[in-house]
Amino acid sequence: MILRKITARTCRVWLSRVVSGSSQERCFSSLVPAQPVPPLAQTLQGYLRALEPLIPEEELVHTRKNIQKFCGEGGLGPQLQEGLERRARHSNNWISDWWVQWAYLESRQPLPVHSNPAISLPKRDFSDWRGQLVFASKLIAAALDFKNVVDNGRLPVEYMRGQPLCMELFPLLFSSCRIPGRKHDTITHHSRARHITVVRNYQFFQMDVYNSDGSRMTESQIHAQLLRIRAESWKTDKEPMGILTSEHRQTWGQAYSRLLKDKLNKESVRAIEKGLFTLCLDSPVMRVSDDKYSSRMAAQILHGGGTHSNSGNRWFDKTLQFVVGEDGSWGLLYEQATAEGPPIATLLDHILQYCKKPDPKKTPLIPLQMPKKLYFNIDREIKRDIEHAKQNLDILINDLDIRCFNFQRFGKELPKQHNLSPNAFIQVALQLAYYKVHNEVCASCDIASQRMFRGGRTDYIRSPTNQMLKFVLTFDDPSISREAKLELLREAIETYVTLTDQALKGQSIDRHLLGLKLQAIEEGLSVPRLFMDTAYGLATHWKLRTGQVPANTDSVMCFGPLVPDGYAVCYNPQSDHVHFSVTAFNCCEETQAETLAATLHSTLCQLQELLQPTV
Repeated sequence: MILRKITARTCRVWLSRVVSGSSQERCFSSLVPAQPVPPLAQTLQGYLRALEPLIPEEELVHTRKNIQKFCGEGGLGPQLQEGLERRARHSNNWISDWWVQWAYLESRQPLPVHSNPAISLPKRDFSDWRGQLVFASKLIAAALDFKNVVDNGRLPVEYMRGQPLCMELFPLLFSSCRIPGRKHDTITHHSRARHITVVRNYQFFQMDVYNSDGSRMTESQIHAQLLRIRAESWKTDKEPMGILTSEHRQTWGQAYSRLLKDKLNKESVRAIEKGLFTLCLDSPVMRVSDDKYSSRMAAQILHGGGTHSNSGNRWFDKTLQFVVGEDGSWGLLYEQATAEGPPIATLLDHILQYCKKPDPKKTPLIPLQMPKKLYFNIDREIKRDIEHAKQNLDILINDLDIRCFNFQRFGKELPKQHNLSPNAFIQVALQLAYYKVHNEVCASCDIASQRMFRGGRTDYIRSPTNQMLKFVLTFDDPSISREAKLELLREAIETYVTLTDQALKGQSIDRHLLGLKLQAIEEGLSVPRLFMDTAYGLATHWKLRTGQVPANTDSVMCFGPLVPDGYAVCYNPQSDHVHFSVTAFNCCEETQAETLAATLHSTLCQLQELLQPTV
């Protein structure tokens, strides 16, 4: 077994060594260019334009002066820009390592809700534990088949707008895990792993998924092993060890050090970390009405439903966790330091296609070893850590409000019929709905992939724009004609499309601004005033975190807001309907997920009426 501890800085070097000289090389980063450093003046001009809809003129005047000092004679701007360009010449990607370190590994917030996204998938046709295990066997076999495709270099290079995409993240999806630390986390990746971990009733098992000759186990073999695990994991008074991974990262880092002092505990934790992925076999949960089912299931995948439900059936540090319930529900929870939405979507699409086929392999007559149950020695300190983690997780779960709904009046085909971008159309609807609820617009971010560049991760597409604000302010004005409103809508959408195009070319502003700030820290300089400005704090206080999930199936992605007084909205546009998830925190009296979801629904209907007025 080969174990590498990977920080964000060394991850790229390690990966290049893994794939160097292999048939996989064509699949990863050799076909894509380096990510460019945008021109300094362009980014600062774009930053000012992004501020205009958000702050009053007097604050803009102050920010303009700070920008002039920053990029003028004697300012730090040109020096920091030169440092970034130098960094770009000597690294795989000038910003991705910093981004992973800053956004994920140095973040001290708990992984559930705050970081790990959940994807809830269409309900399967079973309703008891027997069907649960049959489907779980198929799911495991499908994931192993995808890994085989990646390992053998048979994964086709993906394209966006005719350009090849970087595929570096795919080999890191399996056998990866985030390791907690007191000051920052690290990532581990284990090559040549032969097992997965299965957790049921808070009890973890190490289950080999390859035969002694190296062949993958068949579905019937996997099913036989899952039956054995079920027989060995009846409900007991076992402590929910997985709850520890839900803690604040510094707290979990301290508990992790205590936990691993014991040899048995260390062996069990290492088995979980080294596994290809984790399968969570959830116990039945209370039934709800059909209109609340999708919200309940998104919550189950996201955090397990609480310490009295299935939250103990998680190891939140693990990169891939497949969740299968007894009622036909299933989904995936993933850790973002290593995984991102598009590669996860490719994995899930492969699994869904595989699940349509019969088991292609005959079961060999090979005796199978009993899956290994993982035990823990729990002393008084660890017991205390678990109790604190249970309390904190239940507080977090009770604070999160989730509303999922399927908007069925129209889908992405309606905007297309009017030559409008579906994504930009939905973004305008989100800003309009937010304004209707709060009587203001807010700093909003939409996630844009940077995979068209070597080692690229993500950047933000910002809204609102001046054009979007103008449309929002005139939408309910009866003195403005329908034709004028339609023209303002088109202008708002076209402006957003332009920002999207810039982001996909590596010319967005947010990662560049972050890079300038981190470059100053890297050079031992004071953080420029530009980043200490009130305007910068407002511009990066993301009250509306959004993300499109362009999937081929009716899946629902869900994650928590970035700020206490904000929302997170995910959407999956299909041809004739759109799936939405909206989250907010109950601790903020001003934000209610149900209110924004209902307003968004009515706003979309109003926009349809604007495009297609009834006679």
